Amino acid sequence: MKLRSLFATFALCTGLVSLASAKTLVEIAAGSPDHTTLVAAVKAAGLAETLSGTGPFTIFAPTNAAFDKLPAGTVESLLKPENKSKLVAVLTYHVVPAKVMAADVKSGEAPTVNGKPLTIKADAMGVMVNKAKVTATDLVGSNGVIHVVDRVLLP
Repeated sequence: MKLRSLFATFALCTGLVSLASAKTLVEIAAGSPDHTTLVAAVKAAGLAETLSGTGPFTIFAPTNAAFDKLPAGTVESLLKPENKSKLVAVLTYHVVPAKVMAADVKSGEAPTVNGKPLTIKADAMGVMVNKAKVTATDLVGSNGVIHVVDRVLLP
């Protein structure tokens, strides 16, 4: 009987892990209280469906605090419908069209969906993307991975 219970517990845990990794990157970000501004921006830009697609994507996801570091009024201005193309340009600059896990990050340039490359510096001090520090890594979803950054990347 104990063996059956052990197998049932294992099956349940395996199912929960599969369910968690079955979330898209947008669903993962939407579940984070630290990324509400990013999620609102992705929705305003019309990118939620694309970033929920098959990918794979690596998203360098700025926190709400990162958006707060921008000059006053910047976020509000970018969220206006007439500035949608600027918002798309900023957001797609945070997306690499490949799944890159933290262990695979190397110093150099990385292409973005925006078309302009990011500058990556990986050393013993951690990883920098342009002037943003990577503060959390490897939030794996069904269509890629999220790495959290402490600044908004501007193309």
